[in-house]
Amino acid sequence: MKVSQAAQKAWLKVTAIIVGSFGPVFFLGTMAATREPARWTLDVLSWPLDGATRFSDPDTQFLAALTGGFLAGWGVMIWCLSTFVHDQAPEAVRRTVLISLLTWFCFDSAGSIASGNGSNALINMMVLILAVGPLWWPATGTKDPSDT
Repeated sequence: MKVSQAAQKAWLKVTAIIVGSFGPVFFLGTMAATREPARWTLDVLSWPLDGATRFSDPDTQFLAALTGGFLAGWGVMIWCLSTFVHDQAPEAVRRTVLISLLTWFCFDSAGSIASGNGSNALINMMVLILAVGPLWWPATGTKDPSDT
């Protein structure tokens, strides 16, 4: 598949939004007044949608704070790579983001299966495909940095 550097640079922003959008959702799960979006998101991710997921435990709220921070920061990092670094090293940025997405997918999916939430591994596949998009293939005209 032929993909331009400009298309990949634009897609990096889509990827940043996909990844980063989960950050505020889980951050809001730390407070009773704004907990419902995070509770609902976890309910969807641990399909079936049954209302069994709760966000009342302080440990769950703490993990939501950590998760929200990591996801927001990861999304901002991808956005910044597309803005500040991509033009100088498009192939290195593409590979970095691709490897980070594949790492997330493997750990998140394995943990989901191990915790009895295997349905999330299927959802992860959809998120991975959407987030990776045209980043799977090197852009036309980019030189592989390992060729030097």
